Amino acid sequence: MCGIAGVFCARGAPDRGGLERMADSLRHRGPDEASVWAAGPIGLAHTRLSIIDVAGSHQPMHSPDGAWSIVFNGEIFNYRELRRGLDHTFRTQGDTEVLMAGLMRHGIGFVDRLRGQFAFAAHHHPSGTLHLVRDRLGVLPLYYRHDGRGVVFGSEVKAITAYTARAPGVDPDSLDAYLEGRSVPAPHTLYAGVAKLPPAHRAEIRATGCPVLHRYWTPPPVADPGIGADEVVEEADRLIRNAVRAALVADVPVGSYLSGGVDSSLIVAIMKQLRGNSPVETFAAGFGDPRFDELDWAQRVSDRIGTRHHTVAVRAEDFIDLWPSLTWHRDAPISEPADIAVFRLAASAGKHDKVVLSGEGGDELFGGYPKYRYASWARAARRIPSGPRRAVGRLLDARLPPRLGRQRIALRALSAGSEADQLATWFAPFTREERRGLIGRPPSPDRLRRAPEGVDDVDRMLRNDLAGWLPDNLLERGDRMTMAASVELRPPLLDHRLVEFAFGLPSALKVRDRVPKWLLKQVARRYLPDDVVFRPKVGFRVPLDRWFRAGLRETARDRLVGGDSFVGSALDRRAVIRLLDRHESGRHDEEIRIWTLLSLEVWHEVCVAGWATPRRAP
Repeated sequence: MCGIAGVFCARGAPDRGGLERMADSLRHRGPDEASVWAAGPIGLAHTRLSIIDVAGSHQPMHSPDGAWSIVFNGEIFNYRELRRGLDHTFRTQGDTEVLMAGLMRHGIGFVDRLRGQFAFAAHHHPSGTLHLVRDRLGVLPLYYRHDGRGVVFGSEVKAITAYTARAPGVDPDSLDAYLEGRSVPAPHTLYAGVAKLPPAHRAEIRATGCPVLHRYWTPPPVADPGIGADEVVEEADRLIRNAVRAALVADVPVGSYLSGGVDSSLIVAIMKQLRGNSPVETFAAGFGDPRFDELDWAQRVSDRIGTRHHTVAVRAEDFIDLWPSLTWHRDAPISEPADIAVFRLAASAGKHDKVVLSGEGGDELFGGYPKYRYASWARAARRIPSGPRRAVGRLLDARLPPRLGRQRIALRALSAGSEADQLATWFAPFTREERRGLIGRPPSPDRLRRAPEGVDDVDRMLRNDLAGWLPDNLLERGDRMTMAASVELRPPLLDHRLVEFAFGLPSALKVRDRVPKWLLKQVARRYLPDDVVFRPKVGFRVPLDRWFRAGLRETARDRLVGGDSFVGSALDRRAVIRLLDRHESGRHDEEIRIWTLLSLEVWHEVCVAGWATPRRAP
């Protein structure tokens, strides 16, 4: 993968020094090569992590006819197939020139033919139009800022602030959205005036006009598959194998994360079959807590499949040491405690491989989260008037013991008002009423929230997660934490052909007899033993509850309610103190809420107050 950035001036010419600052801010994304270019109103910057055609494919790249200039981040997995269909004399062996030739031949509509993960900027000189494009699922990021002087864009927000050399402001509506979901839905960001291009969109920009967004892909609606369950399993197996095969396209070594869960285990098993006798490196992280540590399972799967397995130990001290630098890399609050473990994994993998595969997407495609089993309960709960439902929910919430964390989340979601509120609450650290108390005003307008779509409750949950939770949280985490270690991440289960297949299927093939991820598990049984396939889901969790009562206790208090605290001044300080007291008493488990606020505090310190100071991870 790479880093891309640029500026499109409404008047005047790009500042070359600003372009060089942009490239420097993104060098962790592309340590192998960096260059900038400018002509007329357009300036482009690129940093390269060489994966395909290592010796060639330098960027920015310009078409022989002078019509197009592009910077490209990502991988086009079907580039060899596309290359054969283009009447073009190729000078390189990479996928970037295939994209260039496709634009010359078919225009920006060529994006419909791409299979892979990508974000790119393409300037069409004859029409004076800049196109910004992001892949269908949002694996790779792209941000932009538009004002009367033109457009500044980049793979990360820090590239935009590097060019403008101005401290960013905080968007108040997005602050409330973050407290609701631990991330901000595209096209919004926590930064005032900075937009995030949504997945499956392209922006068409004239220097003197506002960006016009076009959606070029959407998951299909549910339809009768026309075949029986056995044939559906067979087709799912074929598509998953093809997706893993496509994700192995590289001219450098490719490894994989291996947590011991069904998603990563299935990917590694298929990967090993496709590789034959070639070695496969796998990587897992542990936390020294038997409640969450899956290292034994990961080792068991590795031994069965036959990989060269590596483990990483994550400690509470890593959170203190790495939190500021990884927040700088993410340009946002570290929304998941596992982010820091993902970086440690990537840093370990980078000693062996330049590319790693991961299992992201399995839950959102096939119904893997426990909440999907509560779908029918959610529908029934909405038949009860919202007032009594909330009152009963608050009463039961206060009486649940800390160990019943998942039940508490389910209770809060079932107690929420509308279906949109329920969907948001499954991953929400704070309810609507709690956010109102924290920010001292009614929550932000629902314009930041997507309307539920789908044919039933499970389908709407899946589509909501695919559009929001996955790209705005999990994939953003995956990109930033691996790029912080200069490693490329590839999630094969998000191959768009597999996604189209999965979302065209009825929910009964995903959550069946209250078994989550039923279809994926039927495929996995062809490669893995049942004790791996059907063991309870643990997830990539960190023992924060214990750490916030011990090693991180003083850190939490000092950061959140100290005299110069952003959280203590922007939110209700007394409410924050009550939250800390409840957790330290041991009668309540408030780990996710404390983490959410701490991450916001560190983000403001690093990315807003300290925006001009780079803090690259060691």
